[in-house]
Amino acid sequence: MPFGVDEAGKGPALGSMFAAAVHCEEPDVLPEGIADSKRLAPERREELAATLREDDRIAVGSSEIPPALIDDPETDMNSLAVRAHAEAIEATLDAPAAPVSGLCDACDTDADRFARRVTDACGLEVDLVAEHGADDDDPIVGAASIVAKVARDAHMAALADEYGSVGSGYPSDPTTREFLESYVAETGELPPFARESWSTCTNVLAESQQTGLEQF
Repeated sequence: MPFGVDEAGKGPALGSMFAAAVHCEEPDVLPEGIADSKRLAPERREELAATLREDDRIAVGSSEIPPALIDDPETDMNSLAVRAHAEAIEATLDAPAAPVSGLCDACDTDADRFARRVTDACGLEVDLVAEHGADDDDPIVGAASIVAKVARDAHMAALADEYGSVGSGYPSDPTTREFLESYVAETGELPPFARESWSTCTNVLAESQQTGLEQF
């Protein structure tokens, strides 16, 4: 497949979701060691992402979906994943004279439906297939996975520089939970990069407000 697409950060309670697309005509130009980003150490992901971006034979594009969009009641995460994939493809490909084939990691239980939705949302002529686990099975989707994950990690690192340790942003991360509880206790509100509609965030806010009431 000439291009691959994947996302990072669909499930966290903090920060943006990112999607990335990687395009190259010959898969053998991809650097060695490409794999699903979750299988690689952060330092290795950063090295591979830099190599991908520096190679003139490889085109890389990305898209960011911020928390404000994620919290919009007029949309949902599957639709935003579709939008992110389509924007990443558009940022990667020049207007092709003929449809370009691509593969994306499906963000929907129905992989074919996801592929159709991304194709319809994309302003370019593409012949897209979606598969579950494509980031693990296909090198070019694995490359996109790495780029998206590195973008997400850089985003979280920038937030940590400004707000202190925020963890990974995932609800299961104790550091993230501790940050949320501490921030809400001190300010009475959620941080500006929280996904306010996520149950993790609404529960922390509700618990803090209840504690405040009980003190009177």
